[in-house]
Amino acid sequence: MNLRPAIVIAVVACGSPARLPLAAGIGPHPQLPAPSTSLIPLVNIAPAKGWPAGAHPAPGAGLAVAAFATGLDHPRWLYVLPNGDVLVAETNGPKRPRNNPGIKGWFTDRFQKKAGSAVKSADRITLLRDADGDGVAETRTTFLDGLSSPFGMSLVGSTLYVANTDGLVRFPYATGDTVITAQAAKVVDLPAGPINHHWSKNVIASRDGSRLYVAVGSNSNAGERGIGAETDRAAIWDVDPSTGAHRIYASGLRNPVGMAWAPETGALWVAVNERDELGSDLVPDYMTAVHDGAFYGFPYSYYGQHIDKRVKPRRPDLVATAVVPDYALGAHTASLGLFYAATTSLPAPFANGMFVGQHGSWNRKPRSGYMVVFVPFANGVPAGAPVDVLSGFLDGDGNAMGRPVGVVIDARGALLVADDVGNTVWRVTRR
Repeated sequence: MNLRPAIVIAVVACGSPARLPLAAGIGPHPQLPAPSTSLIPLVNIAPAKGWPAGAHPAPGAGLAVAAFATGLDHPRWLYVLPNGDVLVAETNGPKRPRNNPGIKGWFTDRFQKKAGSAVKSADRITLLRDADGDGVAETRTTFLDGLSSPFGMSLVGSTLYVANTDGLVRFPYATGDTVITAQAAKVVDLPAGPINHHWSKNVIASRDGSRLYVAVGSNSNAGERGIGAETDRAAIWDVDPSTGAHRIYASGLRNPVGMAWAPETGALWVAVNERDELGSDLVPDYMTAVHDGAFYGFPYSYYGQHIDKRVKPRRPDLVATAVVPDYALGAHTASLGLFYAATTSLPAPFANGMFVGQHGSWNRKPRSGYMVVFVPFANGVPAGAPVDVLSGFLDGDGNAMGRPVGVVIDARGALLVADDVGNTVWRVTRR
């Protein structure tokens, strides 16, 4: 007898729906109710379907959206070169034989496939060029291939840095290059291995290019694989690009992904994907300014000093030092993309603040995320509620036509959004 369908139905039925509106978990002072755990966590996947012909996300007030490039292979992250060329990391996780073992792993793999997150990684960076300025990339080349689940990119002078899942590498670059054929030169190894739970690694350069900051996610949801598995993870590294020497800049960040500099204060901000399986209302993902030497709780506590009782042994000494994040982005929204826009060609509500790409939930009912929002800033800090930029990634039946990830402002001031289920880069402009 095949019991798998019945088991799947039981899994989906477990867990409790949200008791609070999503907005309660957004802003500088989110509501944090008591955690709710269950033997089997709530699973509420939006099946990946892709966009029907002619369909697109819904733009916010005063905005318009159109496809900048289509037919890509799981585009996740974006980087704009000084000449306006756009780099797209077409990527996904590598083989990770110990990431999802046992029956829970079987379910996890099944649900990832359903969500469109289990496709084979193309392991390349594609260059898109819109030379005629019509908002559509007419040139597309394979800029770099043979990479290892590449994600973050950063250009410093004539050197392009790429964060593979297992190491930070560099390549020579000249303005206008459409292909790089040089071999990668290793800067520093990054934590990977057979678990490599959060596989994506991001990189951003300091303003003067003398340092690189690399975001490395945890090896677990909440420390269930043991603290030893988290060595050098759940952290932002400070790397010397000339030698590869590195140190932990900030720690206790479960899955730091998008990073951006706030120009008014010079602070490094990061979007963090927080832990699951504490109920539909916990834990809010967040963005925060990260401080040198600061600890943000993972895995022992969340949102400052709220203890996660699942984690053993406990570390009250560390929890006592945990920093409260600056701004909550909603429970389970999977807030990954982050880009600071000091000036754009978009209308006034989007003139100064952070764009956030929210990939979308799997552990919340009702679903959250699946949109791009803008958080206005004043004097270098958040100054208001999020404003919708793109929504409508879910259809009326709850299917995911797309899922936004990376966000970036292009050379003409429009917003580009990488959609890894829709296999599209969207371009958002003034209406």
